[in-house]
Amino acid sequence: MNLSQQQSQIARFDHLELLANQVVEGFISGMHKSPFHGFSAEFAEHKVYNPGESTKHLDWKLFAKTDRLYTKRFDEETNMRCHLIIDNSSSMHYPKLKANEPFYSSKIGFAVLASAVLMNLLKKQRDAVGLSLFSDRYEYYAPEKGSDRHHRMILQQLENVLVAPKAAKSTNTIAYLHQIAEKIHRRSMIVLFTDMFQLEDEKALFSALQHLKHQKHKVVLFHVIDEKTELQFDFDNAPRKFIDVETGEFVNIYADNVKEIYEQKLQAYFKRLAETCMQNKIKYVPVNVGADFEKILTTYLVEKQSFG
Repeated sequence: MNLSQQQSQIARFDHLELLANQVVEGFISGMHKSPFHGFSAEFAEHKVYNPGESTKHLDWKLFAKTDRLYTKRFDEETNMRCHLIIDNSSSMHYPKLKANEPFYSSKIGFAVLASAVLMNLLKKQRDAVGLSLFSDRYEYYAPEKGSDRHHRMILQQLENVLVAPKAAKSTNTIAYLHQIAEKIHRRSMIVLFTDMFQLEDEKALFSALQHLKHQKHKVVLFHVIDEKTELQFDFDNAPRKFIDVETGEFVNIYADNVKEIYEQKLQAYFKRLAETCMQNKIKYVPVNVGADFEKILTTYLVEKQSFG
């Protein structure tokens, strides 16, 4: 891909940072209707006052507006560390987008924009962020930092994921989740975006997820799916060739002939996944491509409140 093609493709993404900021600002503007009333547009510069803390930095003007006590927060304060993990295997580059569809209608596009959205909120709250990308190899790692330069570097990496030429890449989720777990030494919130399509060894997969908690990290698993086709198997009944994008294997079938058993097996797998996550105190959140950004942000804020 030459430079002009890359530039035009990035332009199609409406500039990732700007789009992420629009999502966050829209979410913040609606917070007064939500359980997070009181954060408001000024929450990025403040933190809730806890009884017993020094009253030196109380913001009395904000108290007059909200009837709640907040203290001013300063640049050097970092309340939390967050490490974002994105599965960049070929199955995450589904579905293939039509010309008029936004890039976040694919699983990888959704994961990238959702990560940029979380980064925007983390930056507003002066929290540190890191990033890992994996597929059939460990593609990228950046530790948790809070500087503007670090944020720009990670955003550039996320944009690179969107513009990189598509290549067939398998998933080695188990191996790389173990490697990532070993790299994160300080207690963090770990946020994983994946479609969880590595079904060969569920026990080993669940063990890898559990490993992410080994330093008392808080783990959030956003299970990214295209609900229409992957969950509901919504295809017409014309003969179709279904191709495994990672192995190239294919099968010719009529969708109606397998729809019922497909839905049963997939729902059973999702149920096992949700139950195992609950048993291991991992927050499991299924999210649909092209939507659910409010669910992403709300989940983050709820989990951060209990991070402690």
